[in-house]
Amino acid sequence: QVQLVESGGGLVQAGGSLRLSCAASGRTFSTYAMGWFRQAPRKEREFVAASSWSGGSTSYADSAKGRFIISRDNAKNTVYLQMNSLNHEDTAGYLCAASDRYTIVILPTLYDEWGQGPQVTVSS
Repeated sequence: QVQLVESGGGLVQAGGSLRLSCAASGRTFSTYAMGWFRQAPRKEREFVAASSWSGGSTSYADSAKGRFIISRDNAKNTVYLQMNSLNHEDTAGYLCAASDRYTIVILPTLYDEWGQGPQVTVSS
């Protein structure tokens, strides 16, 4: 098991950037596939990006392609989400998630552990 703690959310103007971090406890972080999701009020939880355990494989939602980058540093037990060219539609709570059952995961039901989710608010 890992426990996940995110940081880096906040208020940013449209067109700006933020980097979210998700720090994991536990010695087996490097064996976990990691993902980022987001959820806005009254909306379904939405896949954003995912990384394999090594970071060698990644996957992005169409809304994130070309703007967001997922990366990880297994030595620091941390996964990152660099978000660029933010717009109002990116406003949501962002959650990181971990799965030790699959190589790379885009379905939220296949993740085992979840963080709390920092709020990202993009002002227009």
